Amino acid sequence: MSKEVKKRTPRAPKIWEALLSFVVLIAVMSVGIAVFKVDPHIPMIIGTAFAAIMALWLGFDWKYIEKSMFDGIYQALQAVLILAVIGVLIGVWLVAGVVPTMIYYGLQIITPSLFLVASLLTCSITSLATGTSWGTCGTIGIALMGVASGLGIPLPMAAGAIISGAYFGDKMSPLSDTTNLAPAMAGTDVFTHVKFMLRSTIPVYTIVIIIYLILGFRFARGNMDVSNLVIITEGIRDNFVISPVLLIPPLVVILSIAKKMPAIPGIFLGIISGGILGALVQGNNFGHLLSSAYSGFVCETGVPAIDELLTAGGLENMMFSISLTILAMTFGGIMEKTGQLEVLVNQLIKLARGNTSLVGLTMLTCVASNATMPEQYISLVVPGRMYNSTYRRRNLHPKMLSNALEGSGTVTSALIPWNTCGVFLTGVLGVSTLEYLPWAFFNYLMPIAVLFMTALGLLTVKTTDDPGTIITPDTDDPVKLSA
Repeated sequence: MSKEVKKRTPRAPKIWEALLSFVVLIAVMSVGIAVFKVDPHIPMIIGTAFAAIMALWLGFDWKYIEKSMFDGIYQALQAVLILAVIGVLIGVWLVAGVVPTMIYYGLQIITPSLFLVASLLTCSITSLATGTSWGTCGTIGIALMGVASGLGIPLPMAAGAIISGAYFGDKMSPLSDTTNLAPAMAGTDVFTHVKFMLRSTIPVYTIVIIIYLILGFRFARGNMDVSNLVIITEGIRDNFVISPVLLIPPLVVILSIAKKMPAIPGIFLGIISGGILGALVQGNNFGHLLSSAYSGFVCETGVPAIDELLTAGGLENMMFSISLTILAMTFGGIMEKTGQLEVLVNQLIKLARGNTSLVGLTMLTCVASNATMPEQYISLVVPGRMYNSTYRRRNLHPKMLSNALEGSGTVTSALIPWNTCGVFLTGVLGVSTLEYLPWAFFNYLMPIAVLFMTALGLLTVKTTDDPGTIITPDTDDPVKLSA
């Protein structure tokens, strides 16, 4: 007579068990990224494996754990598709001359008395056009640092203006990885997210412009050496047809946002319009467009700064971000579906009874993630999944969460010396993080503004107050846990 095997009932995790999963992830990520300088993917897999082991310890069977990972990935599928389409868009816009045109016009506004403001605006335009703060700082930023040196402008001050502009673009550009990740983690769409961020970002950006204008008056009589910028602008003009007509594709995408068109169709319109103009203005054939859409555009002007900036895009080059998003969501799925995330959040939420304190707690978690798991993407993914259900339970619109994530996780990564962003910026600009930090006004005023405006009720939106926007349904699949 065979014995019937009694199925073990999963139990709710204790606080130390859930905390241990996070501690292991933090430790592996910190050592891997900060010490061994590796990409975050494999450390994330190790963290996910430990979370799965903890789930087995709690009594969950493997089929449920596996389903939890699939559910986590499912929640990020919209972001994955958008990232893929964005990769295609960047490749097409580069080969079509759209991005070079935006950068070329941006570089025309550099003058001695307005150097700091011009640097801010130029880096903002470049980052908006390319979706990358790193690419902007590593190319245009380096050239501007050379100009600052010739003018006698303090290099930390110049670096602050460059970084402020680059991170404004990184935060607001629909082409940016972070701008797509944040709404995916929160449960809304990228266009809703971008429009809502304007409420807090535009006032801060205006204040930053005024600050740099005042600071710039000190350097009004400087003699400016623009040789590096001239090399870049001439290199762009010699290798691309520059025309205002090529600004139509970005305008198409902006109008799509204004008309509340879903993200993927709106981006496709940008791809189609860019491809058509690329053929008409640059003389691209269909093969050039297809190749750049998949593999990215390879720029070969002979000018290193231009080639480094404009060699980008393509579906293939988006796989770094796509794969990291998928892996991070497997960790989040396990933590969420096995109750490990809930027990941690329940403890933290005791500190956040009101909406303002909830947003503040969200942003504090993002900054802590940047400091302990020193990778910008993780500071959006982990806090996003931690607080997603809390915002829903309080009937707060997901765009409040995505705004809090971008208003802290994205911008503060540059202010932490051991974060990958801080390390990179110090390397390319030649100024330490602590030196440029006081002058990177946009990066540290942004979270302050988000919290302040939330307290005033200017950024508080209930789900029922904005029924026209897209809200991604949650995929909770609760399991009864024993105490």
